[in-house]
Amino acid sequence: MPDAMLLWAALASYALVALMAVPAMGLPWRSRTRRAQAVAALALAAALALHTLSLGLRWSTLGHGPFTTMHEILSSNLWSLALVFALAWWAVRELRGALLLVMPVLATLAVWLLMADARPGHLPPTYATPLLYLHTLVGKLYLGLLLVATALGLVPALRRTAWGAARCAGLPDDRRFDELAHRFAAYALVFDTLMLIVGAVWAQDAWGRYWAWDPLETWAFASWLALAAALHARATLRPAPAVFGLWLAGVFVLAFLTFFGVPFISTAPHKGAV
Repeated sequence: MPDAMLLWAALASYALVALMAVPAMGLPWRSRTRRAQAVAALALAAALALHTLSLGLRWSTLGHGPFTTMHEILSSNLWSLALVFALAWWAVRELRGALLLVMPVLATLAVWLLMADARPGHLPPTYATPLLYLHTLVGKLYLGLLLVATALGLVPALRRTAWGAARCAGLPDDRRFDELAHRFAAYALVFDTLMLIVGAVWAQDAWGRYWAWDPLETWAFASWLALAAALHARATLRPAPAVFGLWLAGVFVLAFLTFFGVPFISTAPHKGAV
């Protein structure tokens, strides 16, 4: 299928971004680093363009968006995470030296996507609502902003290693990365809150209840609590930037497992199939 060919081309471009991750790390005054960052930016733009075409063509062919199967969800989330990161990359100069800290997440989704069944799925009746698009939008913004916050927050932690200290020597100090990580994490909390609210309204429309503590709802709320606790701790306990970055990394791992684990191992009807 043409959409599959476009997806393969997009994945090849993502792979080129990954190859540039180490040489693009830190030391911005080196010409080699600047070239690596430029190549990574172009490859990321090409990957997003090809991936957008692939998703759009599949949507047009199937008559519904990428919401039903693991293949579709992995593909759309790889696209949205890469898009949010790309926009932040072009807006925040400090993020350009932290590409390496984002690539493990994008690579995990890409490899997982290659192994997932690409056959079309069934669109449940409860998905026939505008709330689906709003819930999906704010959820993707939440996870993308949290990924950016985590990448920025991990730079101070990386500096505590011998390799990281050498690679990050030309980047701004830890306080700047801590400030940026805090800002993006706060934005992520806003969209996480909206995701829970819209999800509750959708649940009332679909199943006649706002909240039932099913596994996905429970873990989504746990992720919200973890992020809120991280932001509260930074404001009150004043942890070192490296500690705050590691806390954000733990929150992201919890959110990642909530997004891509709980809905597919639970037998609860939250997926909308009823």
